[in-house]
Amino acid sequence: MPRIEVAEQAGTNLAGEPRPTEDRVVVVDPVPGHGQDAGAVAVLDGATERRPGLPSGGWYAEQLGGHLRQALLRSADPEVALAYAIDAVAREHDLQPGTSPSSTVALACWTADTVEALVLADSPVVTFGPSGLEVVADYRLAQLRAAGRLRSRSAVEALRNRDGGFWVAEAEPTAVAQAVRARWPRTDVHALVLATDGVAAGVDDYGVFDWHGLHGLAHTAGPQAVLDAVRDAERSDPERTRWPRPKVHDDQALVVVDFTDRSG
Repeated sequence: MPRIEVAEQAGTNLAGEPRPTEDRVVVVDPVPGHGQDAGAVAVLDGATERRPGLPSGGWYAEQLGGHLRQALLRSADPEVALAYAIDAVAREHDLQPGTSPSSTVALACWTADTVEALVLADSPVVTFGPSGLEVVADYRLAQLRAAGRLRSRSAVEALRNRDGGFWVAEAEPTAVAQAVRARWPRTDVHALVLATDGVAAGVDDYGVFDWHGLHGLAHTAGPQAVLDAVRDAERSDPERTRWPRPKVHDDQALVVVDFTDRSG
């Protein structure tokens, strides 16, 4: 079995105050009935919910993660598993599209022969192998932000799970069909990194390291060292002027899967 390492750290709310993390991590390894070489991991980032009367994004990510874990125990297909989990949460809690909390999803599944990744919104999956690295990322949110199209709550709501907008896990399982997906032979993947945007910002926004550097630091010092390096960068910019961002510190979740370590 591969070696799987996880690190998580809570961020702050929009006012800069500590609060529980809204990120969640799912690990299923091995997957029963699919052999010792089959497994799956996911990171979920519940969106901070500002609409009154709705449960928090952390609550939604918790519910979705529980159902996703159960779905992955039955199906090794990431799209099938995630669609089932979204539908199960919506039915169980009577959630309606457009008026429900939401979460990003970065999901990776593997068997003895293949590795698959699925990304919905801005939590990437990065693979490392003999041919280099590959970033599986959904850039639609970043493109909308850069274009100034997400400056109000009403604008976000109008573009969530809409053509020409962005797609997340919410209350409509067909959104999964809009996910970014990739598939490789197992022999082409030596390691995987899954990160919520509170970690990916260290690469994409702050330039603390590139993906090779992030993976190297996680390998030599552990994944918590990666989280700490990102936090150190944010502490150097407490007024959020160098790197404009809604929170001083975002929640962080990082999973590193090493297929070359057979000690598990």
